[in-house]
Amino acid sequence: MEERFRILIIEDDQEISRLLCMIIEKAGMVAVPAYSGTEGLLQLQQNSYDLVLLDLMLPGMSGEEFIMQVREENTLPIIVISAKVGIEDKVEVLKMGADDYITKPFNKQEVMARVEVQLRKSSDQLTRPSKTERVWRDLKIHPDKRSVTLENQELQLTNAEFDILLFLVSTPERAFSKRQIYEGIWTGPYLGDDNTISVHVSNIRKKMAGITSVEYIKTIWGVGFMLI
Repeated sequence: MEERFRILIIEDDQEISRLLCMIIEKAGMVAVPAYSGTEGLLQLQQNSYDLVLLDLMLPGMSGEEFIMQVREENTLPIIVISAKVGIEDKVEVLKMGADDYITKPFNKQEVMARVEVQLRKSSDQLTRPSKTERVWRDLKIHPDKRSVTLENQELQLTNAEFDILLFLVSTPERAFSKRQIYEGIWTGPYLGDDNTISVHVSNIRKKMAGITSVEYIKTIWGVGFMLI
């Protein structure tokens, strides 16, 4: 990738930190290490970054606390890299606003692929021209403002949740597989069925259920999801 993207790597294990820095720098990007959540937050306040690679089990401020603080005012991509392998851990951080989740031990090629997918997605959002409002039943999506209302109430979505809903509303009543959704919103290769899309869809449904009992997203078993 030609741009000199700046990647903040928050990892307290120095050996893993060096490995991640090497992966990033080999791709021609700038890698900046931080060894605690507090140090990482300070780096974000003082400098500009395009993406964060984040461990969860950090000294002082945990990775989860870091995500919650950052998401109060910043939408830059956050990829969690953690030894926590339970689906509950993944669900929790995705709900908090993480964009992706990689488990340790990780594969170098997978890390770089996921980083490039998120960076490409962010670049597309900056260069893509504004689109007209999308309306489906009582759901209104404003691509230029990246805002959603349901029954005239604002629906608070993470970046990934917004992109999935915008993708589905582009062709209502058509079933899409997880692969199609993943490659459609992140313009990158599908990296396996790791339930990331399912978790994001579940989050969207829960947020919609807080406003209406009307079903909008249907699971098509053996296929994927469809806006109805």
